[in-house]
Amino acid sequence: MEAFYSKSPGAVLSTSINQYMYISSHNFFDRDKIRVKYSQTETVNNASELQHPILRTILSKFQLSGIEVSSIADVPSGTGMGSSSSFTVGVLHNIYTALGLEVSKEQLAREACEIEIDILKEPIGKQDQYAAAYGGLNIFRFNADGSVTAEPLQMNAETADALNKHLVMFYIGNQRKASDILNEQKKNTSSEDKFKALQQMVSLVDELKSALEKGKIDETGRILHENWMLKQQLASSISNTEINEIYQTAMDNGATGGKLLGAGGGGFMLFYCKPDRQPRLNNALQKLRPFDFYFEQEGSKVIYRPE
Repeated sequence: MEAFYSKSPGAVLSTSINQYMYISSHNFFDRDKIRVKYSQTETVNNASELQHPILRTILSKFQLSGIEVSSIADVPSGTGMGSSSSFTVGVLHNIYTALGLEVSKEQLAREACEIEIDILKEPIGKQDQYAAAYGGLNIFRFNADGSVTAEPLQMNAETADALNKHLVMFYIGNQRKASDILNEQKKNTSSEDKFKALQQMVSLVDELKSALEKGKIDETGRILHENWMLKQQLASSISNTEINEIYQTAMDNGATGGKLLGAGGGGFMLFYCKPDRQPRLNNALQKLRPFDFYFEQEGSKVIYRPE
């Protein structure tokens, strides 16, 4: 978030996974109208009339008409998996392609940030847009001038596969809008102890980078745990009694660390757990929905373009 990286360098280590947002577009039969389909269907005369803020902003940016845009998603919004920013990146990529224009991953991520943060004033950071655009396991560094640097993790395929097999994810429910939590976190950034907690979280990025590039994947659990302890200090609603109980149950049954994904309050929890201990962990958390995934390397891509 700018409230932090404008004063102290920011960084995250993140990966994209094999869960997708699919965006399709084609010429609408009524050439004077626009139709969009997401969880709702809208048909309007002008892009400015659209209720969906991201679609309204992007279609207005390109001054498009006579187009139909549809979306489907593997993971719903409000679960901490970056679906909103993936949607923004995907729509931009689709429209640029439909217009016959080439666009870089950096431009997709940067323009998605401009739409969500600068134009729509969402109280979010830049990490999800860059993760969706670039794909793969990366460190993203957020600089004081607003620029972002992407550094792919130098990890061999065997280590990456082993890391993937040691990570376990569960859906805990409670879809939520992140803005309330993030607004509090943004406000709290001015507090000295919260600011120091964020700086400590940033320092863990390079600590984990070093461990993974040396093949020391078991360090992931310890670092995830330290990160989660720090994250809870940032805002009051990041965790709650239910989430704390789930986390402690996991730690008592084979996990060595973990974190809640996204802003907080609900969604998905990720744990580091050795494969031989995972049956015990799964049994202890059997009331939760396990969520299989593997690392994805490509980021936003065009999967079909008509001739």
